[in-house]
Amino acid sequence: MRLSIRQAASQDIDTVSDILREAARWLEDSGMAMWRDDELLPESIASDVQSGSFFLAEYDGETAGTVRFQLEDNLFWPDVPQHDSAFIHRLAVRRCYAGGDVSSALLLWSIARTRALGRRYIRLDCEVSRPRLRAIYERIGFRFHSNRQVGPYFVARYEFDVTDVAGPGA
Repeated sequence: MRLSIRQAASQDIDTVSDILREAARWLEDSGMAMWRDDELLPESIASDVQSGSFFLAEYDGETAGTVRFQLEDNLFWPDVPQHDSAFIHRLAVRRCYAGGDVSSALLLWSIARTRALGRRYIRLDCEVSRPRLRAIYERIGFRFHSNRQVGPYFVARYEFDVTDVAGPGA
């Protein structure tokens, strides 16, 4: 697989939105609604894309997935030191690339980027009621941190210590 990950730019706003909305529709059709559609519209995510928070995974030149990578998260993680962490949200993969390789690559890239930035932890969250998704995170090496209610979302929070010499999946 020839997969590359690059920072999304202004011209990618619609692409990021399309990937997120495709994933949201699939989740909703599967009975696991996660994001409201209005949160994923181009105008709703434009500032995050333009600020450099979103990244795109490309498989042989075709966009396959996206993730929002940020260095602060006072909404979902207000109780941890922000200076030693990076945070990911909205990891989504087009259905034609579903199956784990692209999402795993985005997670591993996020771990490596966190390490390169000199941060100790990469942190993420997901709906508590998503055991299969949680198992993917745990297989890669993320450790359960805590549950937290954030607005309408009840999430399980996970962290990965990038200084762990064993590395992902060990």
